[in-house]
Amino acid sequence: MSYAFCMCGGIEYQGTKVFFPNPEARLPVLNKSGSVTWIPWGRRRNADRKFVRGGWARHESILAQKWIAWHPRPVLIICDKFMEKDDDKISHWFDVEPNMTIQGLIATKGEEHLVYVVTETPPPDYAWVHDRWPRLVKMTDIQTRKET
Repeated sequence: MSYAFCMCGGIEYQGTKVFFPNPEARLPVLNKSGSVTWIPWGRRRNADRKFVRGGWARHESILAQKWIAWHPRPVLIICDKFMEKDDDKISHWFDVEPNMTIQGLIATKGEEHLVYVVTETPPPDYAWVHDRWPRLVKMTDIQTRKET
């Protein structure tokens, strides 16, 4: 599968755009303290095989315990927008509503951590874009965004 056709191929946070095809891509993850840490996004094709290739984790596969070998931990990926490419390779940017964020999964092997975007079936109004969609979750009052 070409990365150009993958779901949630990019995010924007505070004016910074991050795209998965960039081998140095990192995503902003909200810490328990409310600060943001930038964590490497997924595994590239030619990278170490310790991790699952790609940058996405199907919600159904998490529930089916298919990620258990990587000690999965749910996290919040903070962003203002995310990008999807349709079948014609056209990029579409979608605003993330206030108090909403993308659910992520931290995978761990030894001391190394990668973050994956959790995906699910898109809402019916957006099924025309792609067959997968980032899982958007509501932030609680405790989970606030702090500038770092």
